Amino acid sequence: MNLLDRAIATISPEKALKREVAKKRLSMVNSGYGNYGANGTKKSVIGWTHGGGSHREDIEDNIDPLRQRSRDLYYGGSNIATGAVKRLRTNTVGVGLHLKASLNEEILKIPPEKARELEETIEREFAHWADSTNCDMERLDNFYQLQQLALLNALLSGDSFALMNTSKRIGSIYDLRIELIEADRISTPDKEKVNPLFCEGVEKNEAGEVVAYHISKFHPLSFVDRNPREWVRVAAYGEKTGRRNILHVMNRERIGQVRGVPFLSPVIETIKQLGRYTEAEVLAAVINGLFTVFIEKESASDDVPFGEAVPEELQVDAEDEGSIELAPGAVIDLGEGEKANMVNPGRPNSNFDPFVIAVIKQIGAALEIPYEILIMAFNSNYSASRAAILEFFKVIKMYRAWFVADFCQPIYEEWLSEAVAKGRIKAPGFFADPIIKSAYCSAEWSGPSAGQLDPTKEVQAADLRVQGGYSTREREARELTGTDFYKNVKQRKREEELLKEVGKNAGQQAEKIPTDNRDSESDREHDPDKDNANPGNDGGQAEKETEE
Repeated sequence: MNLLDRAIATISPEKALKREVAKKRLSMVNSGYGNYGANGTKKSVIGWTHGGGSHREDIEDNIDPLRQRSRDLYYGGSNIATGAVKRLRTNTVGVGLHLKASLNEEILKIPPEKARELEETIEREFAHWADSTNCDMERLDNFYQLQQLALLNALLSGDSFALMNTSKRIGSIYDLRIELIEADRISTPDKEKVNPLFCEGVEKNEAGEVVAYHISKFHPLSFVDRNPREWVRVAAYGEKTGRRNILHVMNRERIGQVRGVPFLSPVIETIKQLGRYTEAEVLAAVINGLFTVFIEKESASDDVPFGEAVPEELQVDAEDEGSIELAPGAVIDLGEGEKANMVNPGRPNSNFDPFVIAVIKQIGAALEIPYEILIMAFNSNYSASRAAILEFFKVIKMYRAWFVADFCQPIYEEWLSEAVAKGRIKAPGFFADPIIKSAYCSAEWSGPSAGQLDPTKEVQAADLRVQGGYSTREREARELTGTDFYKNVKQRKREEELLKEVGKNAGQQAEKIPTDNRDSESDREHDPDKDNANPGNDGGQAEKETEE
């Protein structure tokens, strides 16, 4: 304690104590993270707006502009944005994730042969429903096209929803119908805006469990005036059966979060700025390519400046009569005292491509998409390209597992329940025990494979993994070509039997052909060279016999 502190302590011990406490706190301010990321005095962090809130303030309250900006970038605001979303959609589901039933034989206590037969029956019945547009409530898409649409909307809007309805249709065995709902329609009713249990159309109970979703009857962004707005409350689960009534396709980022964030959200600003820069460079290059000549006159002229200098068909904005535009090879007459200052834009810019590639690499890092895949340019060597594909497919596997859990598997379980209830699938104990039901519903979903840059190396590596016991033929078939091993083996068996049959028939035909060296008369008729090969043979033999 210095002299000043002692004096203060003598006069007011309470103030002296507060001074000591304040000094102690000041000594602790810049310790640990306070010297770095949490520092508030360094010039590098002054002005950093870092205030945040809960998931509601950080995400749900900002979800509307994020959705609209994300969709605007996808619709044409940026080629990079469009490519990133489509690349993820195409590699995650492609033409659709296909069912591979995989019953748990141990729990069901059935022999493998019977399990394979039942799996084939399930896959055949499911294909009847999934391949038809009867699975769609709107009767427009089959199940695999619905997958593409649901995932694409989840990436653009942050989440998407699906109602599992039932309805009778002529020619349809199953009554399950999938109705996709766009994210904007899930919103909080006006009368519940201040209710803390409601968040962007999602209703929770006091325990924090999601109990219902509120669906607007009309799209809130529609230009058609439909006031007052109306909502339909859909319970998340059936009160008596526990059946899921609505599916919520969402990838959460925060604990407590109830609405998804668009895929492009972290890089919306960067992509928009890159798009503006690209447009500016393209426009500058176009202007540089327009060679326009301005004629300046020293004396007065009766000609009307800019009268018909640029033909209307060459103008960019022909309807705007007040605009002065450049055009390819145009000669424009200027009035007295007017001068045209020519500006050389210096395009094309030699630094454009390196700069754009550098920015795209940062965007790809944020989206977990290697820039080679993002721009579809594999200019590196085999090892680098292969590494990029492998890293990308780690991301694809994660997104695929998420989408299967939120969309494909619940729909499959609902369909299988209907198939068992209608007697199309024989599954004893299906409705009696949840464990048995889970054993029947066990399945795998296969989608597009990573592909091969060098098929020979990839197949050899797959063989080594199988021989070493690190993988199975079924898994390798699925990952290499996206096919089913058992179906491949059955098809090969049929092909081998067919080849054997063809070979046997060919052998039987060969046995019927004469094997002696005598030429038939028909052969001689068709092959005169044989008759002329040894001329006079018959005559010489006849003379020899005569002499004898």
